Amino acid sequence: MLLCRSALQATRGRQPVSEGGQLFVILNRTYFGDTKLGTASSSRATRFTLNGETMNRQLIRAAGIAAVLMLTASAGHAQSRPFAGLDGAWSGNGTISLSDGSSERIRCRASYKVDGTGLGLKQTLRCASDSYKFDLSSEVRSQGEQISGNWTEVTRNIVGNLQGTAGGGKVDVVVEAPGFTASLLMRTNGNRQSVQINSKGDIRSVTITMVKS
Repeated sequence: MLLCRSALQATRGRQPVSEGGQLFVILNRTYFGDTKLGTASSSRATRFTLNGETMNRQLIRAAGIAAVLMLTASAGHAQSRPFAGLDGAWSGNGTISLSDGSSERIRCRASYKVDGTGLGLKQTLRCASDSYKFDLSSEVRSQGEQISGNWTEVTRNIVGNLQGTAGGGKVDVVVEAPGFTASLLMRTNGNRQSVQINSKGDIRSVTITMVKS
């Protein structure tokens, strides 16, 4: 106790003492010299006096890293669910163009069912005009941006497969069956959706605009 008090009195005149760590350094350097024990203690005490600044820097860096991770996770989540926003019932109107050059207005209804993983989709699309109709159903799975599955046209009993890409509100696939090939491009933005189908069969093209019910 006498040694500490003497040390305090001796150091008060030379350097203000406000931090416990600074006092430890002064005492150490004054009374213990540069021995191994003194050097190690001095290093720990010096780090102690810088602890506030170091922690602030570490907190800033940690906050930056956390923000980047959150953005990356959000982006990854969105990318991993290519059918986000589709689930539900849709309806609208469009135009069908036939191989004889004629075209008709059509009315359409669609239903989308996304499974619990967000990677599987079941779809039905039923359209009819005054003299023409088609009834499509499909079931697809996603692996990254790539999707594949099968489809059926019920009224003509046609069964085929499909493959393409999905993501960012866009589905772009090629559907095939024996003697038949068509492309389908679907874009979804909020509660609005457009569907474009092109083929070389009896139906040359279908253009549909729908809204979510």
